[in-house]
Amino acid sequence: MAIPESFIHELLARTDIVEIVGRHVQLKKGGANFMGLCPFHGEKSPSFSVSPTKQFYHCFGCGAHGDAIRFLMEHTGVGFRDAVQDLAGQYGLEVPDDDPLSPEQKAQAAARRERQATLTDVLEKAGDAYRQRLRESPRAVDYLKGRGVSGAIAKRFGLGYAPEGWRTLAGVFPDYADALLVDSGLVIASDEGGEGKRYDRFRDRIMFPIRNVKGECIGFGGRVLGDEKPKYLNSPETPVFSKGRELYGLFEARTALREQGYALVTEGYMDVVALAQLGFANAVATLGTACTDEHVHKLFRFTDAVVFSFDGDAAGRRAARKALEAALPHATDVRSVKFLFLPAEHDPDSFIRANGTDAFGQAVAQAVPLSRFLLEAAREGCELGSAEGRARMASQARPLWQALPDGALRQQLLAEIAQAAHLEPAGLQALWAGQAPAPAPGAPRGDFRDARDGADARDYADEPPPGWDDGGGHAPYTPPAARGGAKGQGKWKRPFGAAAPRPPAGPRPKPASRADHAARLMLERLAAWEHLSGEEHALLCGLPAPHGPLFAWLERCLHEYGPLEWPQLRADMAGQPFEDLAVRLMAGPPGSATEAEWDAELRDLLDRMLIEHLKAQETEAIAAAGRDPQALARYRELLTRRLALEKKQRG
Repeated sequence: MAIPESFIHELLARTDIVEIVGRHVQLKKGGANFMGLCPFHGEKSPSFSVSPTKQFYHCFGCGAHGDAIRFLMEHTGVGFRDAVQDLAGQYGLEVPDDDPLSPEQKAQAAARRERQATLTDVLEKAGDAYRQRLRESPRAVDYLKGRGVSGAIAKRFGLGYAPEGWRTLAGVFPDYADALLVDSGLVIASDEGGEGKRYDRFRDRIMFPIRNVKGECIGFGGRVLGDEKPKYLNSPETPVFSKGRELYGLFEARTALREQGYALVTEGYMDVVALAQLGFANAVATLGTACTDEHVHKLFRFTDAVVFSFDGDAAGRRAARKALEAALPHATDVRSVKFLFLPAEHDPDSFIRANGTDAFGQAVAQAVPLSRFLLEAAREGCELGSAEGRARMASQARPLWQALPDGALRQQLLAEIAQAAHLEPAGLQALWAGQAPAPAPGAPRGDFRDARDGADARDYADEPPPGWDDGGGHAPYTPPAARGGAKGQGKWKRPFGAAAPRPPAGPRPKPASRADHAARLMLERLAAWEHLSGEEHALLCGLPAPHGPLFAWLERCLHEYGPLEWPQLRADMAGQPFEDLAVRLMAGPPGSATEAEWDAELRDLLDRMLIEHLKAQETEAIAAAGRDPQALARYRELLTRRLALEKKQRG
């Protein structure tokens, strides 16, 4: 369900962005604005500006830019709806919906939210008790000191200690029989023998609070002080905690992820805590489960580079293969995924203590890229000296390659797999797609038929011929991975009894302005919005009406519903003030540009728009030089960036 546009405007009108940002960034008055160190990249002199009059923030160093909602999304990692809910709650507003739920559904949703908040309160109270118990236990403190954990790191991660007693929490919560203690995973209720026994889940363990991206305690991990089994124990699945979605240490690592430029994914709580102690505060850990698609998706909301760290033994290789499969759908051309395999006798903590931080940093830099690990996984168990072995390798590579999103990486890997299989890339791709081989150069193509049933050979392709559809009226091509079907299944066949329609003559009219041009490109391929920088988002959303409101609306659609195609966008924007603009821009048939050409066109356009934007900011900085001592420094930074972009354009 969509959040009404009018409510977003009302919420932002009530919001004081200086107050919101100031809770996370130390701000000082500087002229008309407030300045501070940017929370999105490491810097020593403040270049992060918050404007109380314009109600937006902008970093002159990294280009981060937006309103209060975007700040909460970027800084805390939550989605659009969660950011709006959070902001509305701070101002006592209730978020409405254009498509309201029934009264019963609303009541159920409200009850669910209230219960989740109550469970979080219970877990926070238990965490406070565990921290108090740690201070009272010399044995637990000595254990942490023996592992090299300082008091500052223990405080940062909120470490605690669960005593040996079976009912310690009975002294923390007045009603030990409260069902919330069981629902939160703190207490186990046993009906063995019909006596209804209750006891603490965690006993004689170092306690690691697990926090969500908002910093709320949603569960615990406990580690024994000796060699008892199980060594680690996690909270069970609860209404607020799911191991397949959460990562330990992500809340604590948010700033370090931006400063160091990558996330280091490890396998245990102590790895994360020890690495933070040793200078790698960008480490996170899975919670006793294999890396999932949701883990990877969450990480890429904070950084564009992920390094998975595993032991070099067989178990580590199996875990790495799971991580590879989870990461493949997210491995776009602008993201980096690597795999670090340490010697079998080491984990990250012991490796650094034995070899030093520089050696570990070098090992991270030399980690195996996703492309190479994919090829290694495909070759596993294959004898490439024989045709049979190469065929098996190609078969094993197929599902891995098909999981990759379209882009340059996918095409390059196709060429490498084909070379290893002693095939041409086009031939391998046709084989995987179930297509008949292409005719030899110079052979007549107009009446080429598949000998199996006389059907047009293109019936078996993954991409539809121009103007064809899938019988449901959706002419634009949808990749097989996105539509859930397998390749080579005859997806794009002609509707029964219908002739292939001819596309309308002529491409869409040329846009009248750069704003029109950018709007048309985004309407054609909304998914590309996710790959733009924060500065580019702000540039487009800040354009005068109707273009700026159109881009802001498209951004919200993407966060709410994913990358919709034009027919769906057209239906949803009925009645919007920018509807006429969008319909005019999308009139006529689409162009014939390839995806690479489309990307290059968008990049060139945005660079040109950004150059003009930087020129305007330079003028503002010069005008402010008389009253703002930092204005000239901002001008020089803006000038340097603009000249670099212009040099890129000339190149």
